[in-house]
Amino acid sequence: MAELDPEMLKREMTDWRRDLHAHPEFGFEEKRTAAFVAARLREFGLDDVAEGVGGTGVVGTLKRGSGNRAIALRADMDALRISEQSSAPYRSGNPGVMHACGHDGHTAMLLGAAKLLASEGGFDGTVRFIFQPAEEWGRGALAMIDDGLMQRFPFDEIFGLHNMPGLPVGHFETRAGPIMSAEDNFEIMLKGLGGHAARPHSGNETLITACALVTNLQTIVSRRLSPADIAVVSVTELITDGTRNALPGLARILGDARSFRPEVSAEIERHMRTIAEGTAAAYNVTAEVNYTREFVPLHNDAELVEATFAAAKKVFDPRNIAVAREPMTASEDFARFLDHVPGCFVFLGNGEASAPLHNSSYDFNDDGLVFGAGFHAAIARQRLGI
Repeated sequence: MAELDPEMLKREMTDWRRDLHAHPEFGFEEKRTAAFVAARLREFGLDDVAEGVGGTGVVGTLKRGSGNRAIALRADMDALRISEQSSAPYRSGNPGVMHACGHDGHTAMLLGAAKLLASEGGFDGTVRFIFQPAEEWGRGALAMIDDGLMQRFPFDEIFGLHNMPGLPVGHFETRAGPIMSAEDNFEIMLKGLGGHAARPHSGNETLITACALVTNLQTIVSRRLSPADIAVVSVTELITDGTRNALPGLARILGDARSFRPEVSAEIERHMRTIAEGTAAAYNVTAEVNYTREFVPLHNDAELVEATFAAAKKVFDPRNIAVAREPMTASEDFARFLDHVPGCFVFLGNGEASAPLHNSSYDFNDDGLVFGAGFHAAIARQRLGI
């Protein structure tokens, strides 16, 4: 086994990351990204590299020793439909699409770990490197699972990570139990009778109903759910067919809801339907509610959380390792894998000066690459110890 030069690996990961940043691709369109990943994995000498898993996903397999246990390390590859505001020489060359969530960094870190483990070993068993498409809209993990991921590339447990703006580089956080929320989407269609703005009494317009309904929906969390349950209901769009001098006959209310337990999600939907129908009836219009579940809550396995803390101590200053204080109401489709095997999701610092995720000025901090690659390698060696 050849020991890698850490500085050379850091430079390589930085080059990979910036190449990926300059060529962002939206979910299920990551053809160049997937080809880039597969080519690197083959260069590293992995035992198997499978492309096209779940559309554009890539799975690399690395075996050492005779152990029969397998773990998976996962990174997401997709970008967002956001126009980048940057003067960096590696800024997006794909107009209207950018890596605004750091998936370029996640991919580069997992490639770094693959090269490190392929070169230096230090484990007994099988490591699956899962490069997943379409995380941002909650479909990529399911696509890979539906394509036979668990049967074709079996593993016993899975680990993933995400960069965190505001957390200093070189810091590590996770927690047992709920750490990221479910995301439900809703659309409420109000139908009435529009008409002239000067004669509101001659119809049943929907804008006043929509305004009342937006306010009433806020009582779901404040008055219908237990204060012990964390939940968010957010209306994000209100669209009508009205114009300057015409009252609308149609109104669409769209938004999302976040929660950490299926029972709470079900309560939110039930109350939403009751409130929408009741509000509509009060204004003599009708309401149709379409409620979908896009992401499931992410719950970390307690035993594997302890394992990640132990592995992190080999990479991070122990003073920079912490238990996350509270769950996040953002969502992550890594949770879909946890319906099949236990796992743990962790957060690594992207710097206190980092722009927020999903912001047009965001950029992954390359100083964090060594920490992510090192953590991936450390958890693989710890869970597949010789």
